[in-house]
Order: sequence, then C-alpha cells, then structure tokens
Amino acid sequence: MNPDMPLRRLRDLPDFEVADDHPDVRGWAVRGATGTALGTVQELLVDVAAQQVRYLDAQLTVPEPKRVLLPLRLAALDPETSSIFVPALTGAAVAAYPAYAEELLTPAYTEALLQALGEAP
Repeated sequence: MNPDMPLRRLRDLPDFEVADDHPDVRGWAVRGATGTALGTVQELLVDVAAQQVRYLDAQLTVPEPKRVLLPLRLAALDPETSSIFVPALTGAAVAAYPAYAEELLTPAYTEALLQALGEAP
C-alpha cells in the first residue's frame, strides 16, 4: 500500500486498535443483498487522520474468488451472526466490482466500486 495515502491497514498500525465499543469484524462473513455469504473480511483500512475505519478488505469466494474493498458506510454489522451485510452487493454488482490490489486504491478505483454498488461517484 502506498505510504503517502491516508488509508492504512489496521495490522500496520501498532498504535491503533478497534475501539472497545465496536467489534473487530476481521474474519466475519460478508453477505450480499440476498443474505448469501459471499466471502470474509480480511482486513480493515483506516483513515489515519480521522482515526476511523473506512473500508473492509474482503476476499469474496462467490461467484468466483475476488479481493475487493467495501465501503464501511454501506455495510450493516450483525454481531449476533458475525456477519457484514452489504445490501447493494448483488450478483450484478459483484460481477462489475473491480478487483482490489493494495496498490490500486486510487480515485478511479473508488469511483468504479461505487458505480458497481449503484452509488454516485
């Protein structure tokens, strides 16, 4: 990941941790519009300046393996089932979703992921 970018992986920030009143969602299931498990959260991307998680780095396995970033603001957390629900994550959205590689967190990538989820860029 580009060290000049304001977003960093939580695991790379030894002085940061998930706040006591928030669950650590790494390892939780990612569920789409139908409630089907599509993959799991691998890592959290933190806006260091704001000290907030902005994206979930997820490994999707359905319909095919793909690593993606999911905006936390579009997700609903369900601690009882250890699941993250992203209602905008439909089959069509997954197919259109750009694959993520750490060096690809650019404005163009962000625009493409928001378009795939039906959000205004």
